[in-house]
Amino acid sequence: MTSTAEPTSLSARSPTPTQGHADPKHPHLEHAPAAKSLQKQAHKQLCTVKPLSITASKTDPVKSFAAYLHTPQNYHREATEGREKTAAILMSGASGGVAGPSSMYLSIADKVASLRRGIPVLRMDYRYPARNKYCVPDVLAAMDYLKRGFAVERFVLVGWSFGGAPVLTVGGMDERVVGCAVVASQTEETEGMRRVGEKSLPLLLMHGTADAVLGASGSESLFERYKRCVREDCGELRLFEGDDHALTRNSREAEAMLCAFIMKCAGEEVAEDEEEVLEKTLVGEEEKVKVMEEAGDLGEPESVR
Repeated sequence: MTSTAEPTSLSARSPTPTQGHADPKHPHLEHAPAAKSLQKQAHKQLCTVKPLSITASKTDPVKSFAAYLHTPQNYHREATEGREKTAAILMSGASGGVAGPSSMYLSIADKVASLRRGIPVLRMDYRYPARNKYCVPDVLAAMDYLKRGFAVERFVLVGWSFGGAPVLTVGGMDERVVGCAVVASQTEETEGMRRVGEKSLPLLLMHGTADAVLGASGSESLFERYKRCVREDCGELRLFEGDDHALTRNSREAEAMLCAFIMKCAGEEVAEDEEEVLEKTLVGEEEKVKVMEEAGDLGEPESVR
């Protein structure tokens, strides 16, 4: 039986603050704690990571947001050889942040960008977390940044919790999006799901049935909306029995599913001898929540309950 916990939304109701989200400037947030272990298996150097400040508005009080861009070491060379240019953008919940649920985003970004046929991965914060009318322009600005700097034309969007709102909004409105995935999504401000279904975009929804922050019934209802609109079956709903809002009990499996989803949407196959790269544990059990806190992902109203 799935959880029916309320609320079904973490969107902010308070007035928009005059100051934006604090930039989590910690050098150790650039890579996952055990990222260097990939070098022995990835058959090349670990991906590079660049801290960014991306401008999303010229008129709002807060004009830019923080992000970390993971790029394959040989990405530019391969791009000039006719490689199809796809990137993944990972966004967190109502508190903002750059680590994601159970700090999966650090691990996913390092892994996906360190494969032989790896793609760029952007872990982004928001200017005003939990406010979709600002977060959507943030995502579009991130897409435009990657287009200008890397000629990226296709995007896979991944979100957690409140992050389901900007993922599905942008996924429904922008033709450059080729796949959407959300962990523990809210249901409010997800009207874009209709267009996601009508466009038959690949969709992956995951939720813990014991989520005490946003009930798993929300992801179930989102998936039903998707199925009513989709023309061909290219979606999946994965419920993790007894797990929480950040999937702390099943984060390794959820992370592997997200990596596979991103690469499939990008049209890239993972070589058989690189599958162990995606299975590598880069964030220890004792580090999952600690790194989330340091990266700004936890705080009212987000938690791992």
